[in-house]
Parts: sequence; structure tokens; C-alpha cells
Amino acid sequence: MSTRDYLEKDYYKVLGVAKTASQEEIKKSYRKLARQFHPDANRGDADAEERFKEVSEAYDVLSDEKRRKEYDAVRAMPRGGQQGGFGFDFGDLFGQQGGGGAGGAGAGDRFGDLFGGLFNRGGGGTRAGARRARRGADVETDVALTFDRAINGVTVPIKLTSEKACPTCRGTGAKAGTVPRVCPNCEGTGQETRNLGSFGVQEPCHLCHGRGLVVDDPCVTCHGSGRATGTRTIQARIPAGVADGQRIRLKGKGAPGENGGPAGDLYVNVKVAPHAVFGRAGDNLTLTVPVTYPEAALGAEIRVPTFQGQPVTLRLPEGTPNGRTLRVKGRGAPRRDGTKGDLLVTVDVHVPQKVDETTREALERLRAAGEGEELRGELAARAKE
Repeated sequence: MSTRDYLEKDYYKVLGVAKTASQEEIKKSYRKLARQFHPDANRGDADAEERFKEVSEAYDVLSDEKRRKEYDAVRAMPRGGQQGGFGFDFGDLFGQQGGGGAGGAGAGDRFGDLFGGLFNRGGGGTRAGARRARRGADVETDVALTFDRAINGVTVPIKLTSEKACPTCRGTGAKAGTVPRVCPNCEGTGQETRNLGSFGVQEPCHLCHGRGLVVDDPCVTCHGSGRATGTRTIQARIPAGVADGQRIRLKGKGAPGENGGPAGDLYVNVKVAPHAVFGRAGDNLTLTVPVTYPEAALGAEIRVPTFQGQPVTLRLPEGTPNGRTLRVKGRGAPRRDGTKGDLLVTVDVHVPQKVDETTREALERLRAAGEGEELRGELAARAKE
């Protein structure tokens, strides 16, 4: 709001008091009107909220003796016509068209500086008395899932304990029958500037702790904070394919905001229990399949299970070594784009612990072929290199 708009406002009329009203009368009228138009008592009523801001703004100026005198002096200035041989027009004072020339513009700058200091406003500063909207706090919780629920996705109830508006004072922090007043330090903005030499930083006001209001008679339940601890249960959707250790953000599911501010976010840390057969590697599922020595040596067709699906048949090539991994397309975990990863099948060759005579004779012939010495000979040669 511009300085001109402030000069044209009648703060006495806003509060319904005479220009000669005492500070006690001004305070009494403000408390009555603030209680009547307080946003917490008129939820969803934009007109009442605007009226509350106007009342707070008027009280902010008139409750301060120095600012009230400056305001009265400005209001007493002539706004047109002749007085004592001098004509004044607020358009001239503020460098508007019709003021004419550089002199008019310079006067406008000077008066703008004066009035900006008087009302502590820039051209678009924060209105004093306006309660600063505050975003709710983020909340973090853990959820334990079985392997199949993590793969398929699930909606789980989550019980949360977080801050909310105090039910006794409905978030005002004030005792029943009283209302907070605009913080005299930050003038309702909830922020103050700390000087760090060559520059300053904005931080929450130390007096009102960022609320913009000061409570003289605190609520017996929340002791003036306006906040209380509440428990609620929400239904959280865990997407399909979530992995162990993943952190999911649920926007707007955290602690409620204050003074119309948005709610915080809920962060869910997922813990997935291991499966008895299947494992996880990114979007792929893993499976270790035992095969016999003859199957690995001679090749074979083997049937392997899939997760919550029909078994598939894999062909082992002749001479499949222990630890080789075969891939089954599209039988893994769901991805965000709706596709699926793969199933990675690792071969675990089982060497027989006991063999009959026929098998032993065959193995002896295989050993006599000398392949083992050849393999180890190659290893020894590479080790020397």
C-alpha cells in the first residue's frame, strides 16, 4: 500500500474513537473490535479478516504516542485550496503529475522518505498488524513393510503426533475473553533485521517468536504459544516397487500451518523385511537357483519360480559355470513409468558329496584328461606376469 493511501485513512474512525481519545479508550476499543473480527472467530470470512487487519493497523499507529503525533500532524496538513497564502496538493507532495518539474519530484522524494519512516512502510511493505502465515513443521516417521507389500504397493494407516492449534484458545494463545496485541518490536511482521556490519539478515522476532502478536494474558492450556500437541491418523499410499531404506515425501501431510499457512510435509522412511527366496537389486529381483553338476556341464532346461507369477523355463548352456547370471525380462519390481525390471537368476552348481561307482569311473576319466592342471598352469603363468 502507498504512503498516500495511509494518509487518506482515518484511523480514529476505524477504531470508532474521537481524536481526543485517551490511550485507555483506544486500547479498549481495539480489544473489542479485535475480538469481534478476529480470523479465528470468523473462519472463511474475508471481510472480517480485512477488518481485523485495518483495526490492527490503526491501533499500531495510535497506540504509539510519537507516531500518533506525527500522524495527527500529517492529517492536519491542508489538502487543497489556499491557507496562509500557500497552496498544497498531495499530488504535488508525492511528485504526482501536476506537481511539475524536478523541484516537485524532489519534494515528493523527501515527503516519501518522511512518511515511509513514519509508517515503517516501503512502497509495498508488510502491513503492520497482519498476522504472518507460518508453514507447518515437517514430520518424519518409519513404516515397516513385508516384501510383497513393498513390491505391490499398499495404503497404510500412520498415526502422527504433531502440533496443531490449541483447542482452548483456537490458536490465538490468549486467555478466554482477551486477544493478543500487535508485537511492538516487529509491528506484526514476525521478522526483525539483525545488523551484521555491512549487511543485515532477517530472522524471527525475538519478542513474539515470529507470530507477529504478543499475548498479555496467556491461555491456561498452551501458555500463550497457541499450539497444542495432537494425535491423528492418516492413510498414506506407499507406491508399488518401493525399496528398503527409501524415503517417501507426502506433500501437505505434515503438521498443520498457522494463521492460514500451508501444512508441512510428511517424510516416510520405509523398512522392507527380506524375502525367503527373492532379493532386490534396484528395479531387478534376484534369485539363486541350485543346479546339479551334470546340468551345468552338459546343459539343461530348468524351471525357476517368479515373484507372484507362473514359473518360467530357462535353458542352461553346456558348460555353465557356477555363479553365472541369467536374465528373465519384465519379471522384476515395478518402476514409476509402469514398466518392470528383470529377474536375475544366478546359477549355484552343487557338487555331489557322495557318488556311486559308475559316476566315480566317469569322473576319474574326466580328471585323467588333465584339464585341471591346464587351468592352474594358466593361473600360475598369469601370476608371474
